[in-house]
Amino acid sequence: MASAHAVTSSAAAAALTGAIELDPTPEQQDDLLIPVPPNVPRVKPNRFTRWLARTILRIGGWRVVGELPDVSRLVLIGAPHSSNWDGLWAFSAKVALGLDVRVLGKDSLFRVPGLGWLLHRLGVIPVDRSAASGVVLQAAQLLRTRERLWYGLAPEGTRKRVERWKPGFWKIAKAANVPILRMYLHYPDRVVGFGPLFHPGTDLATDMAELREWYRPWIGKNRGTV
Repeated sequence: MASAHAVTSSAAAAALTGAIELDPTPEQQDDLLIPVPPNVPRVKPNRFTRWLARTILRIGGWRVVGELPDVSRLVLIGAPHSSNWDGLWAFSAKVALGLDVRVLGKDSLFRVPGLGWLLHRLGVIPVDRSAASGVVLQAAQLLRTRERLWYGLAPEGTRKRVERWKPGFWKIAKAANVPILRMYLHYPDRVVGFGPLFHPGTDLATDMAELREWYRPWIGKNRGTV
């Protein structure tokens, strides 16, 4: 029979292990994160970086809300973008969830010694902006041919208020026949949120108006989206 000291020591060790657990499941973190469905692109697990990202969110008072779709290929847009702080909260949410979200970058940057390696590590995909096919067709082709791929784009394109969103994300989604996932930052409640999928229609202006109206309630650090 185990001694009382041994039982106490085992209990203490178990408590300590749980206290310093670096990679709890989403279910254990349901106050901070949301579940990730099986078909969502994921990065190779890194317990420390995910723990660090969760810690940043928790210290900042932020959490992730909404629902991630069980979709392997889509275009993700994020708004409102009014502050450099947006990148910290959005990137921390991405890392904490283990999402593999890619962005586009000039292929010339990948020829800079050391920078190309870093960009690959950060999930940047090189595109030739001078190619006759154009960035939209290159991006759409990758979406059509890869088994799993999420593109991340900021439709406003700047931290300043804009009258019109850049239509590249819509054109890519339309050409690749994939849905658009709406992500938002709402500073009053300190949440990084995911809305329902949006399926591009036949008219760009109509879709843009509908998307911007959907984003109307969400307030960035310095402004809203509309």
